[in-house]
Amino acid sequence: MSLKPETIGQADPETTAALRARLEAAAQTRLGRSLAIRHVNTGSCNGCEQELRALNNVVYGLERFGLRFVESPRHADVLLVTGPLTRNLKAALEQAWDATPDPKWVVAVGDCAVDGGVFKGSYAVLGGSGLSIPVDLKIGGCPPPPAQILAGLRSLLEANAR
Repeated sequence: MSLKPETIGQADPETTAALRARLEAAAQTRLGRSLAIRHVNTGSCNGCEQELRALNNVVYGLERFGLRFVESPRHADVLLVTGPLTRNLKAALEQAWDATPDPKWVVAVGDCAVDGGVFKGSYAVLGGSGLSIPVDLKIGGCPPPPAQILAGLRSLLEANAR
């Protein structure tokens, strides 16, 4: 996916309304409510976190699509993992997985969460998050832009709404 700089932030109201309706229908079919996301950082450089925070700004407005970040895995539907799986955070990721109620999904965001990225091979890095817990969706990039993350979440919801 490529975005031209001059088109970022120029959301067509009709497209936005259609996207909101599709996300809401998929979330309602699958969960009966909006989608709650718990972010888990397993050793990131914070590049992906910057892009995740951009999802809440006025350009992307994550919450208008029925998606929101929550503070506890006990309230989450999705664990959104960033960073390579480091030895010292493996147990924390597994605890978050165990605390998240079913149905749940895991989304690996960024090359590091997918396979260890640029940190692969380090003595402190085990690899991607899939080595510890099952991953349902991988969104590559270093870091992936917010539009790509949003599109990935939409595709995850729509695929599981059937």
